[in-house]
Amino acid sequence: MMDEGKKRVAVVGGGAAGLACAVMLADCCRVTVFERNDRVGKKLSATGNGQGNVTNTDMGPQHYFSDDGEKVAAILLRFGWRDTVAFLESMGGIFLPDARGRVYPAGRQASAVTDLFRKTCMEKGVCLMTGCRVELLQKSGHGFMIRHGGGEETADAVVLAAGGMAAPNFGTDGSAYALARDFGHTVTACTPSLVQLRCDPRCVRGLKGIRNASALTLLRAGREICRMEGDVLFTESGVSGDAAFRISPYVRAGDELKIDLLPSVTEERLLHAMARAGDDPLLCIVPNGLARVLARKTSGDVRALARLVKAFPLTVTGTLGFSYAQVTKGGIPLQETDASLMSRLCRGLYFAGEILNVDGECGGYNLQWAFASAAAVSRKIAGGER
Repeated sequence: MMDEGKKRVAVVGGGAAGLACAVMLADCCRVTVFERNDRVGKKLSATGNGQGNVTNTDMGPQHYFSDDGEKVAAILLRFGWRDTVAFLESMGGIFLPDARGRVYPAGRQASAVTDLFRKTCMEKGVCLMTGCRVELLQKSGHGFMIRHGGGEETADAVVLAAGGMAAPNFGTDGSAYALARDFGHTVTACTPSLVQLRCDPRCVRGLKGIRNASALTLLRAGREICRMEGDVLFTESGVSGDAAFRISPYVRAGDELKIDLLPSVTEERLLHAMARAGDDPLLCIVPNGLARVLARKTSGDVRALARLVKAFPLTVTGTLGFSYAQVTKGGIPLQETDASLMSRLCRGLYFAGEILNVDGECGGYNLQWAFASAAAVSRKIAGGER
C-alpha cells in the first residue's frame, strides 16, 4: 500500500544498464525488470575476462564512438568513473584501479558484481521477472502497456536497456531494436566490436595458440590509423588478445596490420643480439614456436628476419562476428534522444546502455557508459513529472 503513489517504471533488460537503473530508481519508484534469460546479469558476469572491469580512470569521450559525441561527453561529465565507483561501493565491496587505470572489484570476480546488484535489488524491493521476454510495447494513455509471455503489465515510464547484438549467447541478439522501431526510431548499421580479427589463414599458419606482448599498427591505404600495445594471441584464423580487441573498433576489411613483436627494442639492438646468437638468432627474443615460423618465412636472411620481427604484416579480412564480440557498434541514434536519453518521439520512453549507438574502447569503457547512461535516465525519471 505504501507504494501506491510511486511512479511505475518498467526496465526491459537485466544487464548492467538495466540493473543500474533499477537500483538508482528503487527508492522513489516501483521498478520491474523484465529479463528474457533465466537470471539477470549474464553478460555482466563475464566482463573483463570474468574479472569485472567496471570502468577506467582515464575517462573521456575520446574513448567512444557515436553519432553525438557532445552528448556522450555531457553524460560522462555528469557521471564519471568516480561516480561509478561510489555507486558500486554504496552497495558493498571495494573497487580498485590497476596500473593501466582499469577498475576491478578487489576480489576480481565479475560474477560478484552481478551478485551485488541482485542482492541490492532484492533489498530495495525491485521486481526481477526472469525468463520473461517482452513481446509488445505500446503507448497506453499517459503510460505504457508491456505484453510478455506471462501476461501484461502497465507502467508510467519504460527504459529500454536490452543491449545490442554482441554475444547472443547472453540473450542480446538485437531483437529489442524492434520495440524501439515500433515508436518510429531508427537503428544504424550494426557491426561487431571488441572482437577477434580474421586474416589470411596462410599468414598465421603454425602460430595458433602463441601469445606475445606486441604493438599493433593499423594502416589504411598506407596511412597509419592507430597503434595499440598489449597481448596478441594468434589463432587459426587471425589474431585475438588485448591489443587486437582494442584496435578492432577502428578496423575495416582490407586494412593492413603491422605487428611489432618486440616493441620495446630497436631494430638495431635486435640485429646486434641476433648476430651473437649464431644458428638460433631469435632464442630468448620471441617464443620458440614463433621464431621457427618467422625463420621459415625469411629463409635464414637475418636482416629480413629482424624486419619481420619489427613489422609482421597481416591483412584484415573481417572479424569473427557478433557471436565472439564483446560489444555492438551501432544502434539507436543518440540524436533521437534528448539530453536525458528520453525518446524525442515518445515521452516517457528512455534508452540506456548498448542499445544506443555508443560503443567504447576495451578497458571498462562500455560498462562506464552503461552506468552513466543509467544515471542520466534515472535522474530524469526520478525528478520528472508523473
